[in-house]
Amino acid sequence: SELIRGFLLSGMPCPSSCPPGLLALMAPGLALMATFSLPSQAGDRRALPVEKPPGVKGRTLILLDVNTKSPVRIISENFLSLQLDPSIIHDGWLDFLSSFQALAPAFLRFAGKRTDFLQFHNVKNPAKSRGGPGPDYYLKNYEDDIVRSDIALDKQKGCKIAQHPDIMLELQREKAAQMHLVLLKEQFSNTYSNLTLTARSLDKLYNFADCSGLHLIFALNALRRNPNNSWNSSNALSLLKYSASKKYNISWELGNEPNNYRTLIGRSVNGSQLGKDYTQLRSLLQLIRTYSRAHLYGPNIGRPRKNVVAFLEGFMKVAGGTVDAVTWQHYYIDGRVAKVTDFLKTRLLDTLSDQIRKIQKVVNTYTPGKKIWLEGVGMTSAGGMNNLSDSYAAGFLWLNTLGLLASQGIDVVVRHSFLDHGHNHLVDQNFNPLPDYWLSLLYKRLIGPKVLAIHVAGLQRKPRPGRVIRDKLRIYAHCTSYHNHNYVRGSITLYIINLHRSRKKIKLAGTLRDKIVHQYLLQPYGKDGLHSKSVQLNGQPLAMVDDGTLPELKPRPLRAGRTLVIPPLTMSFYVVKNVNALACRYR
Repeated sequence: SELIRGFLLSGMPCPSSCPPGLLALMAPGLALMATFSLPSQAGDRRALPVEKPPGVKGRTLILLDVNTKSPVRIISENFLSLQLDPSIIHDGWLDFLSSFQALAPAFLRFAGKRTDFLQFHNVKNPAKSRGGPGPDYYLKNYEDDIVRSDIALDKQKGCKIAQHPDIMLELQREKAAQMHLVLLKEQFSNTYSNLTLTARSLDKLYNFADCSGLHLIFALNALRRNPNNSWNSSNALSLLKYSASKKYNISWELGNEPNNYRTLIGRSVNGSQLGKDYTQLRSLLQLIRTYSRAHLYGPNIGRPRKNVVAFLEGFMKVAGGTVDAVTWQHYYIDGRVAKVTDFLKTRLLDTLSDQIRKIQKVVNTYTPGKKIWLEGVGMTSAGGMNNLSDSYAAGFLWLNTLGLLASQGIDVVVRHSFLDHGHNHLVDQNFNPLPDYWLSLLYKRLIGPKVLAIHVAGLQRKPRPGRVIRDKLRIYAHCTSYHNHNYVRGSITLYIINLHRSRKKIKLAGTLRDKIVHQYLLQPYGKDGLHSKSVQLNGQPLAMVDDGTLPELKPRPLRAGRTLVIPPLTMSFYVVKNVNALACRYR
């Protein structure tokens, strides 16, 4: 499988020997939820007082308007961000990364399950001291030869990428294929081996992120402990000093999902102790001039069950004022038992709302107004499940997650993971884009950070007695991205999830009436239906043009005043042009 799909969107052609791969993934963005059962104010779940006129059958016509005067939320420009697992060091692909910029601006969080098994070793290049003749020997010695050209991948030197001979790419693929099985075994057994990050690897990682327009967030190992269970910061201090000597602009974290440490090493760290550890880390940062004002995020807890909420409370009491944003993780379902129909359940989509409320309650108790990030979100746990969490159907959860988080004021969401072992990521084993990648790309291209309130009215079937109605049509609205020069400021972007097995019709009203609309309709491509790993945009399949070029994302123009027809089981974006919305005229 070929790795890096290009020198994307940097304006420079990908060299002929450049490995296919880490796609043109990154550019800016998201939205307020509106459904039949949701009026215009976010959070109010009372049913709309709509009566069905005599003779009208169960068909639904939705009238949709947007409040264009002022946004209800403003989220980060980096709202949709990415995670890169440290396993990339283990399998060797770090040395072959290319620049990918289509999902910039964004944060790149270097963290994951292996964070707390990572140690920094300040040796520039240990490769020549290892092994004898053989593929691994030549690969490691080849690393010496590409150090100079790889490290030239920085902005001062024009972000030029090293050119790798085909034979070295083949050797790297052999190495990665062998390591893939080892890493998957670790992931599913929840038992991890130690990883060493060299100074050369850190240089490569930072320059890769910097040239891609991504801000690096580095999670330090929190499981290096003293006998009294306090954090042993010696290795972290070595990494901090080295990064400062290179003047690297990095934000920091400590640990990954610390509430689960007992299952990893049989030794727990409570919230209060982790709070003390964060306070210690903040003190270290303040002693180093380069990082005296660096951002610090945490505690990156897991799903907020009762014991995890207690962990967060203990942390906030001690270190709530120390972190710049409070972070947590979320996985919707157990990947071992997932079915494609799970991704269509509105009850499942709504579980995130309960978690947001729990986190907000704790944070607002101790540090009112503190920013909250969902950091490490995946459709399924346990690495995902083949043909499910990497399928078109999983996109319903992902797009709803983006809309729901933005509407409830969560500042950043970090997608887990761009590149990892399992099936929760954005590219496949050949580094071709998966459906969630195309969703993310459209989101970045079309969605700006200002969230708008939606007003919905329509006709709905009479609910059956005793049955809870959970809506299957979800509508979000934002100002269109300022970075998209195809649309003038003041335009509005809607994105819509239709989980119904029938089409739905939406008539734009009020300020949106009689405006030209550009449609971006995503549907599965091929015979696999919802299981498909390929998508089509307005009927045209999406695929890379070549190793370094993304396809043009062409909209379908709709005439002014036309009713929007939303096909069943689809996701779509609609740019309403030239609305001249007051909320969207200025940044």
